Amino acid sequence: MAVNGLSTAPVPTLPAHTDPDTDRVLDSGLLHELSYAFGGPFHFLLPHRFDANLAAFRTALSDAGVEGRVYYAKKANKAAVWMERCAAHQAGVDVASVGELREALGHGVRGENIVVTGPAKSDELLRLALLQGCLIAVDALDELDLLVTLALTGTVRPARLLLRRLPPAQPHSRFGMDAAEIETALDRCVRAGEAVRMEGFSFHLSGYATQPRADLAGELVDLCLKARVLGLQADRISIGGGFAVDYSPADRWHTFLAEQKPEHYHAKKPFQTGDFYPYHSPVAGAGALRTILAGVPEGGRSSLAGLLKETGTLLMMEPGRALLDGAGATVFCVQGVKDRDGYRILTVDGTSLSLSEQWFNSEYLPDPQLVTPTGRPDDGEPHPACVGGASCLESDMVTWRKVPFPARPRVGDLLVYPNTAGYQMDSNESPFHDLPLPPKVVLDRLGSRPRWRLDRRPAC
Repeated sequence: MAVNGLSTAPVPTLPAHTDPDTDRVLDSGLLHELSYAFGGPFHFLLPHRFDANLAAFRTALSDAGVEGRVYYAKKANKAAVWMERCAAHQAGVDVASVGELREALGHGVRGENIVVTGPAKSDELLRLALLQGCLIAVDALDELDLLVTLALTGTVRPARLLLRRLPPAQPHSRFGMDAAEIETALDRCVRAGEAVRMEGFSFHLSGYATQPRADLAGELVDLCLKARVLGLQADRISIGGGFAVDYSPADRWHTFLAEQKPEHYHAKKPFQTGDFYPYHSPVAGAGALRTILAGVPEGGRSSLAGLLKETGTLLMMEPGRALLDGAGATVFCVQGVKDRDGYRILTVDGTSLSLSEQWFNSEYLPDPQLVTPTGRPDDGEPHPACVGGASCLESDMVTWRKVPFPARPRVGDLLVYPNTAGYQMDSNESPFHDLPLPPKVVLDRLGSRPRWRLDRRPAC
């Protein structure tokens, strides 16, 4: 059946969890004013949600009786406001470049609260990290040798470091050192004497499963005990990130996966369900941390929390997406509408490079919300439409999926993509076609009339 040439056959929908904070912003009327002022897409940020997520992680540690520290993975979002919140709450920051390190320092984050990760770090990054007293996750033996040399010749303080372990379950990972390399690294740390303060071990583990993290964390604790016998400090471990975010209710997610098929996408683009981020996760954020702490490492007799307390080992973690859950959204304005066979093609005033899931040949699936100058319409009928970007590339699709909007989208309407602060806003940004990068707007106060300001980054 078709209405005005458009199909009314059902297409899958995937609504995000209801979020009163975002709803207040959508209903305030502010977004159309900002769209007019900026003349293009933009992101809005909700810093109080970052604060709440950070507090939830800290509460999970406290409830388990575990000493721990949370480091925000800066790569998840470049906005300066997150550095401001970390400095205000004495939280740590995980950086992987000179630019990231300088920005964290420039917003008041102390060097001792910064961990430097990433493979094959440059001399400049290592020197700056040494001077500022940062903790450095050493990824390889040659990097360790360079760090020791710099510590012996260029600074007046020891190099604080973790040794990164290659996960045995992921032997092809390019991150970390295998068992033999760890043995060599420990020997070199001992021989370096006071030039090195070897504080423990870390790992980079792909995926979001909790038990493998508890298992590998147990192995790192054993390594700490071995290193202590050698006279090294070795009193902490880092389990990295990998704390999932729960974007959508379980029933809607599983129904979507069961129903979606190529004809539900523009040009019948085929997607493999395994390529999608798990937009529903029954264990997410600080809840995932609680599960990891309660898990019994392989071959162990007590929970990870018990093992950490028994051995006096501090637990570090580096969440990014999970600290940004609910902390922002992305706004596009519709500037063109075309009717096609059974659906519409919307063209917005930005490009797909502003939603970074396209980088992985995937799709950001939570439904965008349609906002008109008078509110959020609903005429009782689905209006399927995909969303294209403003560039001249056929592949510039913000949303390949035919989203069943609750009313007919028109030029001047806004599409608000929910919960995009974690990795979506700027991991893949580009000023293609000389289009400006979408600005970030910080909303400091919600209500009928939110108060806003532009996010500002310090000049380097």
